Amino acid sequence: MGIVVQKYGGSSLADADAIKRVARRIVDVKKSGHDVVVAVSAMGDTTDDLLDLATGVSPLPPAREMDMLLTAGERISMALVAMAISDLGFTARSFTGSQAGVITDSVHGKAKIIDVTPGRITQAIGEGHIVIVAGFQGVSADTKEITTLGRGGTDTTAVALAAALEADVCEIYTDVDGVFTADPRIVPSARKLGRVSYEEMLELAACGAKILHLRCVEYGRRYGIPIHVRSSFSQLEGTWVVNDPQLSGPSQGETMEQPIIAGVAHDRSEAKITVVGVPDKVGEAARIFEALADAQINLDMIVQNISAAATSLTDISFTLPRSDGQTAMTALARIQAEVGYDKLLYDDKIGKVSLIGAGMRSHPGITSKFFGALASAGVNIGMISTSEIRISVIVDENAVDDAVRATHTAFDLDADEVEAVVYGGTGR
Repeated sequence: MGIVVQKYGGSSLADADAIKRVARRIVDVKKSGHDVVVAVSAMGDTTDDLLDLATGVSPLPPAREMDMLLTAGERISMALVAMAISDLGFTARSFTGSQAGVITDSVHGKAKIIDVTPGRITQAIGEGHIVIVAGFQGVSADTKEITTLGRGGTDTTAVALAAALEADVCEIYTDVDGVFTADPRIVPSARKLGRVSYEEMLELAACGAKILHLRCVEYGRRYGIPIHVRSSFSQLEGTWVVNDPQLSGPSQGETMEQPIIAGVAHDRSEAKITVVGVPDKVGEAARIFEALADAQINLDMIVQNISAAATSLTDISFTLPRSDGQTAMTALARIQAEVGYDKLLYDDKIGKVSLIGAGMRSHPGITSKFFGALASAGVNIGMISTSEIRISVIVDENAVDDAVRATHTAFDLDADEVEAVVYGGTGR
């Protein structure tokens, strides 16, 4: 039998009883003949509690020390899970991200995995042990410092390990039964998807669906790792993220037609910056975005207005993670004299709502139906961005829930019976 990689999130490891339940689940897979490697998150709200503690001590904690602090949560989880497995009569070996061979770049707080060298893991597997790895963390190839991968990074740890170990599957255990057509906390009538493509899941994750980390899906697609998203609180079949949902695969043998719309995602973690009065000259936009790139800031939606004929000035608006807002404002302020723009406007009271589905390519009228649903719900649109399989809009943060529900209903995504269950987690 092959290797199964599992990931358990914080809600699945919230307390001692939950850890014992997870240990029994891990042992059951080992008993079935598989080798098991598990990536674990910090218990419950531990990461948020550590963040609160850090900001209580220092308003601007050094990034290196913040990573040293935050990685403690996963180390606690890995040791406790290993202890619980030992009590069930099986041996387990726990490893930090660096011990497991997770090599990253040197960016603290949002490092990217550049390689996995799982020598110690394969040795432990060969000796018959279950392996527990602290997720969300690694070690920089250049500086040898401990790094973290950003929120949700344990998903990426798990899929990266699955790729390096050539695992049969990567199981992502969470507090819902799979990937739903919308967040069940907002739309209780959301339907669970049996299968979804990497392409659609990438868009869902990028647009705010918290069920999977974006880079985790990128890894899965690159290395062809089937990802099974399921609940640690039930035995139900979850959602398979695969290359082509229309082909037979691990969860079902029959072919089925892919639905037009995969789901509605939302994101309340963004902010918008408008650079007002930018001279409409070659190279000015490049200077603005180079400054943001140098500050390690990822941008999402970008809109540039047509320049006014009388002034030859234009406005450039873009969205970015709210946590990077002040860093971006500082970076742009430094180049005001060089670029010659008038002023900066900052708005962090926004939300993004996105409609995603591979079927958009061949079905006209999706855009008008989406905007009609928003208009009927009284939701005003601030910015629009599209791809082949996605339409995203920026709205007022207070209108996000109404926009999600209206869109979900307009595209007939509501389940006949309420089936979405959130088993745990506080949503922090």
